[in-house]
Amino acid sequence: MDTRTSSPFGLEGGEEPDEALIEQVLSGNSAAFELLMRRYNERVYRAARSVVRDEQEVEDVMQQAYVNAFTHLRQFNGSARFSTWLTRIAINEALARVRRQGKYEVFDEEFPKDRSMERNRADNPEQQAFAHELRRLLEAAIDSLPNGMREVCVLRDVEGLSTQEVASCLDVSEDVVKTRLSRGRALLRRLLMERAGAATADAFRFYRPRCDRVVANVLAHIAAGFSGTA
Repeated sequence: MDTRTSSPFGLEGGEEPDEALIEQVLSGNSAAFELLMRRYNERVYRAARSVVRDEQEVEDVMQQAYVNAFTHLRQFNGSARFSTWLTRIAINEALARVRRQGKYEVFDEEFPKDRSMERNRADNPEQQAFAHELRRLLEAAIDSLPNGMREVCVLRDVEGLSTQEVASCLDVSEDVVKTRLSRGRALLRRLLMERAGAATADAFRFYRPRCDRVVANVLAHIAAGFSGTA
């Protein structure tokens, strides 16, 4: 059962605001924290997994993030949504872990190409198949761009020409190239999302058995020593 679309507590309809549940937790009703965990388990999972990229480790990250949130719940001042505050805690916990392990390095803005992705794709038949399908999808989307815009995108993004070179090749101004490139990229994103969007929301789902396991582990941890610290 998917925790986002079906919950034993009927939380998806927003029956009880986060703030009310937080007040209950701070008043000593630690069981109310379970409702908050179940409400945001999938978001916390996706946020943590985007950093650690490890299915085995992500649950440990989630559990520690929830313990951290419970322990420091009085520090939540409402300046941001609770979901945002909780997501930030999860990301910080995930980042701390991968950095301690020496596994995390932010890509260079000027050279974002990840050589490890090339190695993985070369060594992994599934990655090769995925790359082929992605390339086919991208080529179809580029082909559907309007005339004039399509050429700019191909020369600039596919062929790697500079803005000045593209302007010279197409006999237009650099401002025209920049405008068409910006609009072309936006249209490409829309076209790609239309083709893949139906599956996007279903990526990295956090199903009921895992949700129950994380919730149970966190509540056990809280009961063991954190019930009086919120």
